[in-house]
Amino acid sequence: MSLRGLPRRSFLAGSLVLPASLVWAQAPQSLTAREAYEAARAGTLLLIDIRPPAEWRDTGLPQGAIGLDVETPAFEVRLAGLRLDHRGKRIALIDRSGALAASTREKLAGRGFRDILVVRSGMLGAGGWLAEKLPVTAYP
Repeated sequence: MSLRGLPRRSFLAGSLVLPASLVWAQAPQSLTAREAYEAARAGTLLLIDIRPPAEWRDTGLPQGAIGLDVETPAFEVRLAGLRLDHRGKRIALIDRSGALAASTREKLAGRGFRDILVVRSGMLGAGGWLAEKLPVTAYP
């Protein structure tokens, strides 16, 4: 895996060569609901709602999000497929409050998905999607 075409072992920052682990640690790992909404609208972000369908029915899905329940068999395989289908877009996970998305992000990072973001406060938390009055799409 590379960061903007550079080998993972190192990253050139000015005249310094930094270890990849340091670069990844410095990369943003989360964004606000509004930032996620704007990036998704701009076409630079793929937003994935990892909550179960019962929660989608309760609140709807964030507008433009893909529903992919984290408990679905082959979740990681499907996520990898979405990543291939949407090359060049960052991926952000959204859940109810941000906690499940954060733990899922950490698990995925350990398996090579190092560029996944988390939407802080999720759908229902303070400053989350619904608190910001961002648009949702009804789920059948």
